Order: sequence, then C-alpha cells, then structure tokens
Amino acid sequence: MVRLADLPEIEREHHLDRVKQIPQMSPPRLVSGPPLSQRRVALITTAGLHARTDTPFNSTGNGTDYRVIPEGSDAADLVMSHVSVNFDRSGFQSDCNVVFPLQRLKELVAEKFVGSVAKFHYSFMGAIWPTTKYEAKAKELAELLKLDNVDAVVLSPV
Repeated sequence: MVRLADLPEIEREHHLDRVKQIPQMSPPRLVSGPPLSQRRVALITTAGLHARTDTPFNSTGNGTDYRVIPEGSDAADLVMSHVSVNFDRSGFQSDCNVVFPLQRLKELVAEKFVGSVAKFHYSFMGAIWPTTKYEAKAKELAELLKLDNVDAVVLSPV
C-alpha cells in the first residue's frame, strides 16, 4: 500500500482534501438473527473483480455499477480491472482470497461454521468519490440477495 508520506506533495494534498469530503454516517442498526452456522452468506467486494468474459470496470462510469460473480467461479477466471493507479494488486495476484475470500467461505461451510454459500456474489469498483450515491444500487442488490435467501454478507472493502 502506498504511504501518504511517500506521495508527491500535490498528490498528498489531494488525498487529504478528499478525506474532508467523506460524509458522516449514522451509527449502524444491529439486528439479531440465527447463528452463523445457519446463515447463508454472500461476499461483496470493492476490488473491481469480474469474470474474464465480463465487462471491465472503467473510470467513465459513475462507480455504482457492479459485477455478479457466481458461486462456482474459479479464482483463475477472475480478473481485476480496478482503475485506481494507487491500488495495490499484489495481494490479489498472490491469492484471490485476500480480496474475495470465496474459497475460505466454502471451507467454513464444510466445517459447519457457516450454514451455506450464496449462489451469487458481487463486486464494485471502489475508486470513486466519497459522495457518490449508492442508495439505488444498494436497494437493487438487497433484492438480489433476498432472492438468493442471503441473510449475512461479508464486506471486503479494499
């Protein structure tokens, strides 16, 4: 990961100015539910992952689009088209589970620690302005998760 101190002054100032734009969030509402061993879990990442045959992410979109990654996807068929030049891809290149822990999730299901794996998982491209509105896409995604009977999500923000 790039350290702020290692960036040229103009770029460092740019990133520090962006921090001031981060919106304030209200505290999350926590809800109870069944034990994890009975839950169906999906993964959501902001690593800009997609199937090799899918449309790559690009810098011209509004940043709220996502790609669907089926449960049976092979890690070797996933590519990262994250557009940020400051994004460190070395972890993903070594082990996809660093940003998209589907194999680890399947192991937890096999150990009966987690109930089941969702049929579909989702990837966003996370290099967007902090004020971008995700509400419409979040509602759309929530409906897809409901259709898949998902009742827990692992967020992998990168």
